[in-house]
Amino acid sequence: MNTRIERDFLGEREVPADAYYGVQTLRGRDNFHITGIPMSAEPCFVQAFGYVKKAAALANRDLGVLEPRVANAIAAACDRLIAGDMQDQFVTDFIQGGAGTSTNMNANEVIANLALEILGYEKGDYQHVNPNDHVNFGQSTNDVYPTAFHLALILRLGSYMEALRALQQAFHAKGIEFGQVLKMGRTHLQDAVPMSLGQEFQAWSATIGDEIQRIADTRRQLHEINLGATAIGTTVTAVPGYPQLATRYLSDLTGTNFILAPDLIEETSDTGSYVQLSGALKRTSTKLTKICNDIRLLANGPRCGLNEINLPQMQPGSSIMPGKVNPVIPEVVNQVGFLVIGLDLTVTLAASAGQLQLNVMEPVITFALFTAIATMERAVNSLRVNCVEGITANAERTRDMVLNSLGIVTLLKPSLGYKQCAEVAREGYLTGKPLHQIVVSERKLLSQEQWDEMFSFENLIAPKFEQHHD
Repeated sequence: MNTRIERDFLGEREVPADAYYGVQTLRGRDNFHITGIPMSAEPCFVQAFGYVKKAAALANRDLGVLEPRVANAIAAACDRLIAGDMQDQFVTDFIQGGAGTSTNMNANEVIANLALEILGYEKGDYQHVNPNDHVNFGQSTNDVYPTAFHLALILRLGSYMEALRALQQAFHAKGIEFGQVLKMGRTHLQDAVPMSLGQEFQAWSATIGDEIQRIADTRRQLHEINLGATAIGTTVTAVPGYPQLATRYLSDLTGTNFILAPDLIEETSDTGSYVQLSGALKRTSTKLTKICNDIRLLANGPRCGLNEINLPQMQPGSSIMPGKVNPVIPEVVNQVGFLVIGLDLTVTLAASAGQLQLNVMEPVITFALFTAIATMERAVNSLRVNCVEGITANAERTRDMVLNSLGIVTLLKPSLGYKQCAEVAREGYLTGKPLHQIVVSERKLLSQEQWDEMFSFENLIAPKFEQHHD
């Protein structure tokens, strides 16, 4: 393999001749082989570094501290990252010591070597475009990394929210489809009062809609950044006016209205927005876990369970029991939910481990949040495509269960009173007699006309209060 020699203050290293990264990236890759997942696994993160470094270069050019020829070459190199190129050159592990310095230098070196090529020089000829002195001018990992992370999260959450919206719409469509399917509602896993299956699905649609709004609210908090704060928030090495100008360039380049934090020292050590986003992801995963538990309950059986709905049959369910089919899609979504809840604890602990003017644990927060978003998005898409859209209802069975249930006695309470309804329910429980037989035929507490009116489909799913006086 052809190599070139690069140097830093720790000494020399051989770098592959065709590599756009350099010696500091190589050290970072070798030091932190932890997850085996490089930052290139999240293309939005690489793209975000391209935007941030371009904004920095343009601001430094305009402020007269970076030669226009060099700044423009850096900006053109950044355009390659923004376009999605050079992904394979980002080789540092997500989890690393140094608060993300290896990742920042990975970006600096790739951009520097691209800029060198644009200007007609060889890779590694850093006297013309230097990763530290030019690409990282007026910057620190401590402001660049979190700014790029904020931007990458904003970009990444877009497709995740679209996946949630599609799931919300799928539940809504099923709510309409099942609008006339009568079923029994349950509390404590016991018969409660009637409802429609459509109402149950519409409730799931509504709760997913609420989660989309929470994510949107949380994402807006990521618009506040510390670009230009440099090492600890005092803007050391940054030219006056750079934080404001670089932030304005980043907003213009991305179409996102970024806001420079009013207290850069506070913002540089603060990880509150990550905690809030992680909490929002956990909240959604918790709700999806509940929904998937409900789906599994409603489909359980089929012959010896509730069997109210049928799930698409995705694969044979057993290596020993022929013909068995399991609810594998809700099961896998449950497991993703558990993972996200655990990742939220990781974010919480990492955020609380910050010391003084910097939280050096931000790389594991990055890994946790990107992992949570990616797995949740895939799980949400799978739940919609492989499960929800193919659900069918067993309408006759659900109606029979309602009419044979003692739970519908609750509808009689306004007219018969709690005590008499309790007696009727107790008799039905002890004798197995249908409620209609006890109320209409034997005790003659209601006429057939009153019964039919009270237990019409419309009144069962949207009861009207009617008190009868005999």
